[in-house]
Amino acid sequence: QVQLVESGGGLVQSGGSLTLSCAHSGIIFSLAAVGWYRQAPGNERELVARIQIDRTIYADSVKGRFTISRDNSKNTVYLQMNNLKPEDTGVYYCNARLALIDYWGQGTQVTVSS
Repeated sequence: QVQLVESGGGLVQSGGSLTLSCAHSGIIFSLAAVGWYRQAPGNERELVARIQIDRTIYADSVKGRFTISRDNSKNTVYLQMNNLKPEDTGVYYCNARLALIDYWGQGTQVTVSS
């Protein structure tokens, strides 16, 4: 059974920092492309950052502020978020893609107050 469990969300003031973690189990983590997506109320889910086989990509809105990383020894992917803005508010979802199948975590809420 594949499980992705996010942690690290919360309430932070504008300009603050948070680090999200996502622990994976049930898949060969080292072979998976991994990423973070977010969904604000009334909006569609959007890509935040993703580590693929050949590159790492970021949404333009987070470039220079967010950093995605992975630790294959811990089956965990991280999202370091600095200089947070109110528009970063939303539910953040962890994603893993392996053999064209997408797996999702349950989401963690990030709220940035102005």
